[in-house]
Amino acid sequence: MTTDKALIAHLYRRAGFGITHDLLEELSKNSYDSIVDNLVEIDKIEDLPDEDILSRYYPQLQSTDNFGLDNTRWFYRMINSNKPLQEKMTLFWHHVFATGWTKSEQGPTMIDHIAMLRKNCLLNLRVLLTDLASDPAMIFWLDNCENHGKNINENFGRELLELFSMGIGNYSEDDIKEASRAFTGWTFEQPIPLYPYGHFKSQFIFDEEDHDFGEKEFLGNKGNFNGEDIVEIIVKTEACANFISRHLYNFFVADEPQIPAWSIEPPKDQEAMKILVSTFMDSNADMKEVMRALFKSDFFKNSMFKRVKCPAEFIAGALKLTSEIGPKDDRLASLHGLSTVMGQTLLDPPTVEGWHTGKEWIDGGSLTERINYAVGLVTDMNNTGSKHLVDNLVNTDQELSAEQLVNNVLQNAGHLEVSEQTFDQLLEIASKGPSVGNNKDTEEVREKVIERYDGLADSLYFYAFHDSFPTSNEEEEGIKVEQNLLRVIDAFKDFK
Repeated sequence: MTTDKALIAHLYRRAGFGITHDLLEELSKNSYDSIVDNLVEIDKIEDLPDEDILSRYYPQLQSTDNFGLDNTRWFYRMINSNKPLQEKMTLFWHHVFATGWTKSEQGPTMIDHIAMLRKNCLLNLRVLLTDLASDPAMIFWLDNCENHGKNINENFGRELLELFSMGIGNYSEDDIKEASRAFTGWTFEQPIPLYPYGHFKSQFIFDEEDHDFGEKEFLGNKGNFNGEDIVEIIVKTEACANFISRHLYNFFVADEPQIPAWSIEPPKDQEAMKILVSTFMDSNADMKEVMRALFKSDFFKNSMFKRVKCPAEFIAGALKLTSEIGPKDDRLASLHGLSTVMGQTLLDPPTVEGWHTGKEWIDGGSLTERINYAVGLVTDMNNTGSKHLVDNLVNTDQELSAEQLVNNVLQNAGHLEVSEQTFDQLLEIASKGPSVGNNKDTEEVREKVIERYDGLADSLYFYAFHDSFPTSNEEEEGIKVEQNLLRVIDAFKDFK
């Protein structure tokens, strides 16, 4: 049973960081459901065998005092992992459970924090939330080390309910206090002093003498609750199912309003939410089953090009399509800074609320950075993937009409859909110069093909293969957005 290539490309943009042309051809021979199952069942897939080689070419990775270096390793995994969904889910949870370097400035705990998210990303939510509550980076980030049996600190208890699991309006101030009491004594051992050897790891400890063992009343339940009990109560609520499902929809399906508005603005797709919530409740908060249901749903299949990717997704996706990034590639070291310039510093979200998403990722500066980066990659024939894209068009048995050339460019870049306006722009460019195809492999022909990819990138909709902007499916809004952004692009053309 074969599967539509456009659907597979869409799946891999959302469940991973894009897909190469060759892998797309290979996977299209399989059924869609089997492709989803293989993505979700990460335990059956071998991990990266050569990740340790990175340290040979980046000996600085042995240092734990520069979180930018940690992002070098993470970007390498995003681009090369055999488990793309694992890295994508790790990035997702990093958005939800925002924890940052700026406060901790403790490299080992941040490294362990991301590793914890990666290990638990598709497990039961109660496991993830429990490990999150016992994570030294999170404990310090939200001051639970200052949460004492006789003097509670409500910071972690409040954010656990408000931003990590339930959302505003589903709990009371008393629930916050009682949850905070349950997490008293959840702290970490003091790490070895920084000097002279740098940072050392810290470990979670449960301080019985600092824990409040008294009876508590939380969300209508009474008992001598510890932190694990609080998590157990939370994940059984429909409020938790709704909250996590909306996060999943916003990150994997289509842009939603920013999280502060969720208490007053309903979800865009109520039917999709019903499916996700019911799967969450029926599976007892099994994230693997929730993701399986999400990717196999009609609402997901029909959501192409309905969200703006964050900078990390954009960078990893662009590199995956155009380049082979091995452990000794010197471009890896620049990706942390590049992502920051585009508006996202991994391992250092701006607030506990994480990053605002959707169109808030895009302004004149970040848009220009994205376009220039995409154009530079796709037109650089030193990049294996970029050269392969050109070869696929040049080495065809028949001569391509201008329309066929544009359609083939869109297909090779990830089976894209663009607005009529963008297509006409590309068609106008494709009508000029020598004919392409019929195995006429000349420098002039290659330049023409490269110009088509350049035109695609420069006309904004190179973003589409990153799921970045609405297309003709949202005609009125899409045209308005496109026109406004094209004006921005024109204003910055001289700086390209």
